[in-house]
Amino acid sequence: MILGYIDWNVDPVLFNIGPLGIRYYSLFFALAFWLGFVIITKMFEREKLPEEWADKLFFYTIVGTVVGARLGHVVFYDWSYYSEHLVEIFKVWKGGLASHGAAIGIISILYLYHKKVSKKTFLWVLDRIVVVVALSGFFIRMGNLMNSEIVGAPCDPNLPWAFRFLRLHPNDALVPRHPSQIYEATFYLGVFILLSYLYWKKNFGQKDGALFGLFMLLVFGFRMIIETIKADQEEFEADMILNMGQLLSIPFVILGLCCIWHSLIQPRLKK
Repeated sequence: MILGYIDWNVDPVLFNIGPLGIRYYSLFFALAFWLGFVIITKMFEREKLPEEWADKLFFYTIVGTVVGARLGHVVFYDWSYYSEHLVEIFKVWKGGLASHGAAIGIISILYLYHKKVSKKTFLWVLDRIVVVVALSGFFIRMGNLMNSEIVGAPCDPNLPWAFRFLRLHPNDALVPRHPSQIYEATFYLGVFILLSYLYWKKNFGQKDGALFGLFMLLVFGFRMIIETIKADQEEFEADMILNMGQLLSIPFVILGLCCIWHSLIQPRLKK
């Protein structure tokens, strides 16, 4: 019988410039922000909004993403270590980012953007940024794949698309696993396409909270499902009924439902 798994042994470093290694993850991260900026700029042009609004939104989002994702990992997944090694918190290049933390960071800093820059409603700002955040999720998970990290749980070795991540610890490297990064990346790309269609073709941007609520419901609802076939990121999760990713997703799903309800009972925004 021929097993169906795929041996994955990609070097996470794409090329070197002297002592500096350029990683796939870094390039995907940068590409996500660049495409996000292009898309947001087009959205603001469509709505005849000042160009500097897009520039400032780009800056605010970068800060919220990086700071939130790092602190999310530190607080939610490994506080016992970082509480005794505080300097390590600032060493982002060593890895350790959490998507739930990024969500909190983006939402928090965009509240300042809404107050200081756009003067639009807070939900108006969030409705537009989630379109590009969904696309960013696609690139980040593909970066995780290239890093052989955030891997799936063991699966049937006859599954045609099962992966063996050969760069894992020797005890885990030969275990066929779900390529959960690809599952998530594909789903997030689908969410991006859906939200883009609703914004550009169905004018959902006029319904305050609709796009943001749908994003939260779909993305974090899916996270609660996909976590069931992902390997635990930290040892303490092995004894939990719901892992940390699932627990952190619950408030976001509830928030999404509330925003969708809000969009249904509110009149359309003026163009």
